[in-house]
Amino acid sequence: MQFSLEEIKTSQQIFFRLLEVQKISEDRDRELYYAYTGSDIVYHLVRQQASVANCQIERYGDGIYLIPNVDNEVLGFSKRELKAKLCRSGATDKDFYLSQFVVLTLLVEFYDSQGASSKSRTFMRVGDLQNLISERLKEGAAAYSEDEQASAGIAFSNMLEAFAALKSDERGSRAKTTKEGFLHHIFKFLQEQELIHYIEVDEMIKTTDKLDRFMDFNLLNKNYFHRVLNVLGVSEDEQD
Repeated sequence: MQFSLEEIKTSQQIFFRLLEVQKISEDRDRELYYAYTGSDIVYHLVRQQASVANCQIERYGDGIYLIPNVDNEVLGFSKRELKAKLCRSGATDKDFYLSQFVVLTLLVEFYDSQGASSKSRTFMRVGDLQNLISERLKEGAAAYSEDEQASAGIAFSNMLEAFAALKSDERGSRAKTTKEGFLHHIFKFLQEQELIHYIEVDEMIKTTDKLDRFMDFNLLNKNYFHRVLNVLGVSEDEQD
């Protein structure tokens, strides 16, 4: 494939913009948006740069997004970095995997529809999510033996132990040693990534257009959806 210096320059501008803001939108970056969507050469050059940088570029609706691969610790986060951001000082792997379970539970609660869009609700109360996390952990620990949990790749008993070790503070503590504070820091992190709107004064969570589109177009194919539900121990009746 032959390409000009101008096409190379344009592809570099697009990729740098994605590095800068993670999203090119039709209304905000009109020229770059149409350069990417209107030129096969520019399109392939940008995606080649993304491949070298160990990430993907996806177009959802009127937005073009930069998505680091799971093992990308330059543009994404390492396990150690995430643990420091989300968990208390001296946290163990139990605490880290509990934080990931919180995110997974949130996603399943917002995106379990089988209609035109996977989104099934517009908001969720923090207290309701906290109670649901506790219920899911207890159900999983009771339903599966230690060996079955290990085979399924999700240690309900260990995460339940980590969750129970967190204190409960109805005053809304922001300390990571409390259940409320633990969830607060996870929600703040997700908000920084522009994935949710965390309305602290109302103790409410809403999802962003970015997350809605990512879930609809990239994650929630049928196989993935049922895999997530099975991991969480959701029965066929509950899926309906």
